[in-house]
Amino acid sequence: MAWNPLPALAREFATQPWVMRGAGVVLPAERLLRRLSGGRWGVLDLAGLPSIEVTVVGRKSGQPRTTSLLCVPDGDGFYLVGSNWGKPQHPAWSANLRAARTASVRYNSSSSFPVTVMEITGVERKRVWDQVVEFWPGYEMEFELSGGREFRIFRLDRIS
Repeated sequence: MAWNPLPALAREFATQPWVMRGAGVVLPAERLLRRLSGGRWGVLDLAGLPSIEVTVVGRKSGQPRTTSLLCVPDGDGFYLVGSNWGKPQHPAWSANLRAARTASVRYNSSSSFPVTVMEITGVERKRVWDQVVEFWPGYEMEFELSGGREFRIFRLDRIS
């Protein structure tokens, strides 16, 4: 497999505060690419980064809500971090996941599969935070931009 410089470049860019102002461009581009590719590809995929499409029932609406996110693969599961581009408020998807026990995901252009949802809290949170920051250093900068909001972290595991 050929070496891809894009993930390393993306990780470097992700530590720059000005990148967070790009949400207004990246998010619509993500939706467009997902729509054009039938959900198979998004902006993160093009950058060589692991992305996941999460579908969870809305806690208020009861309707399925789908969001494309950067994920941190871990064994057979994934970690998701509610950084919300460094904004002071939690992302809506994190409140929906917090209220859910299960969700559906699409990863690596595969078909959707069910997962269990667990919020990481307590003593384990520090270990997982260190792991996700090692994978995606931009989370530390986003934490600072958010005013020190404790990001929600979730673990998703495939239901066999």
